[in-house]
Amino acid sequence: MRRLPPLGAVRAFEAAARHLHFTRAADELAVTQAAISHQVRLLEEWLGQPLFERRGRVLALTPTGAAYLNDLTPALDRIAAASATARRPANGPVRMTVLPSLASRWLMPHLPALQAAHPEIDLQLTTTAELWDGKDTRFDLGLRSGPGGWRGLNSALLATETLTPLCSPALRQALPVPCAPVDLLDHRLLHDTPKGNWGRWFSAAGHPDLPVPAGLNLSDSALALQAAADGQGIALGRLFLAAGDLRAGRLVMPCPQLRIHNDYAYWLVWPPRHDANPAITAVRDWIRATAQAEITGLEQVLNDR
Repeated sequence: MRRLPPLGAVRAFEAAARHLHFTRAADELAVTQAAISHQVRLLEEWLGQPLFERRGRVLALTPTGAAYLNDLTPALDRIAAASATARRPANGPVRMTVLPSLASRWLMPHLPALQAAHPEIDLQLTTTAELWDGKDTRFDLGLRSGPGGWRGLNSALLATETLTPLCSPALRQALPVPCAPVDLLDHRLLHDTPKGNWGRWFSAAGHPDLPVPAGLNLSDSALALQAAADGQGIALGRLFLAAGDLRAGRLVMPCPQLRIHNDYAYWLVWPPRHDANPAITAVRDWIRATAQAEITGLEQVLNDR
């Protein structure tokens, strides 16, 4: 049997300790300042330890209070997350945060297939480059780019990042056949984030000291692919994101044998608390299967070049 303190008092203490102010804690919990003070005293009596030092109007935590807050905050976060999960129906909504480039170039074209496979699931997408640590309850799943190994999150590798020059078919016709790396310098190079990938590619192609022109700098890899498809230059594109454009012929590879690999890859991430949710599990399994099918199709496209 657990011997728990009064949970209302714990909640009052945690708010007061975060703000170091009883009135602000009262505003957050929609109670009176006197109620917060009473609950904190109740908790101190239960613990047999003072949690605050009161120096006039200045409020400070005692060493016991600081240690208690440090342990309580993650415990309350877990209770909030577990409660939010339990309150939701089994079929959703499933809230997913997606890197903008991954959303526009890969996920969105495949969404009709997900909706056809699981019409009962209410999927809610948010595109952002902001990293999500899984501790808050805004999202249930994330599609990210990175090295992997996110602390506190389960993760599944979707695809590695392989880069190669990509351009429109019209621009390809203006290049020699076969095309040498230096031939690309007769056209504008499209740079995305992180910078320096063109230099890595030219080094791998045997030109480590070749000055790389500034070209056009773009903040997003999806923008670079779109600019390349529009004939604005040559992008060093991520093949997983460009798979649909390669299949449709909107993009071609002028130097198909010269590819480099990134340390970053595309990952599906989720908090362990969602392992048993059937709707989240269904979306997760669909994403992994669809990514694998995309890789298989991409390999066929590359082998045909």
